[in-house]
Amino acid sequence: MKISRTSQFSGKTNEMEIDVTEDQILNWEVGGMLIQNAMPDLTADEREFIMTGATPDEWESMFSKNEQEEMNEDGS
Repeated sequence: MKISRTSQFSGKTNEMEIDVTEDQILNWEVGGMLIQNAMPDLTADEREFIMTGATPDEWESMFSKNEQEEMNEDGS
């Protein structure tokens, strides 16, 4: 299923093809299930995308930038 989400970090709308059913998404969104229980076969990246709209590339970009800033602040 093609999932579209707007990233909570960049505001950009992203799409990802994820092997998930509408029932699984509904169990998580309105059924109150934890996402890892509602969609146990998904990767952490896929679950994160469904929750936040952030792609793996976006996470990598954010965290590598934050790590660089922290190193610069520490004088490393």
